[in-house]
Amino acid sequence: MMQNFFGNLGGPWANPTYGSGFMAGAGLLFFILVIWSVVWKGLALWKAAHEESKPWFVALLIINTVGILEILYLYVFSKKSSGENVPKP
Repeated sequence: MMQNFFGNLGGPWANPTYGSGFMAGAGLLFFILVIWSVVWKGLALWKAAHEESKPWFVALLIINTVGILEILYLYVFSKKSSGENVPKP
């Protein structure tokens, strides 16, 4: 009896595919965010390992900020490369 009542009411519970477009969009957005985060995390971890910065490497490895911390590390906190491979005295 309750099923007939809700089915006749015509709400979202009456249509099992209600919101499936939203879920597909949310899944695509999630996939794009994962790819975005993995790319930036990989670049930042590579640079932190290359500079032998263990605290930054561990922080970047553990903290997930969808690329924000990684971008800040790459452009603000890491050492600027001079483009030359000259050993330091």
